[in-house]
Amino acid sequence: MPAKLEPDPEPDSPRDVIVTANGWGQPPFVGDAAKMISDQAIEAIAAQLNLSADTGLALLLADNATLRQLNLDHRGKDQQTNVLSFPAFHPDKLPESGHLGDIAIALETIIQESLDARKPPLHHLAHMVVHGVAHLAGYDHNNDAEAGEMEAIEICALARLGITNPYQDRNDV
Repeated sequence: MPAKLEPDPEPDSPRDVIVTANGWGQPPFVGDAAKMISDQAIEAIAAQLNLSADTGLALLLADNATLRQLNLDHRGKDQQTNVLSFPAFHPDKLPESGHLGDIAIALETIIQESLDARKPPLHHLAHMVVHGVAHLAGYDHNNDAEAGEMEAIEICALARLGITNPYQDRNDV
């Protein structure tokens, strides 16, 4: 007899965190810590940007090999990167609702960067999530003025999580 399907009392959030690399559940990220801080970082930047609750996105917590391949496939760059953002719309036309875009983050790169910067890995992950969502929302750092605006937004979003300014010593990103 087939299982009876019950309606989901809480429909899926339009903001999904998908974990594909096993290392996201191992030290320095234990259990669901990486997914939990990612969810919190998404909500913090969404609040900072005044995104509506039905503005969605997908975050992929992957490994270096996946990010390198995505970087090659979508940007023509055969090199490692920490975070990639794929907006679902033109940068100057932020939607009121709907799917904002997709983000991918590389496990090994995040760990190495956090060690190099002497910052907690969960804080660096949260920063990269916030950074990625800011890119989806049309922010960039192509020049000093743009970088300053984007950094200010990131700093405020991270402060909502109790995370200090990652740009204080300029060793991040």
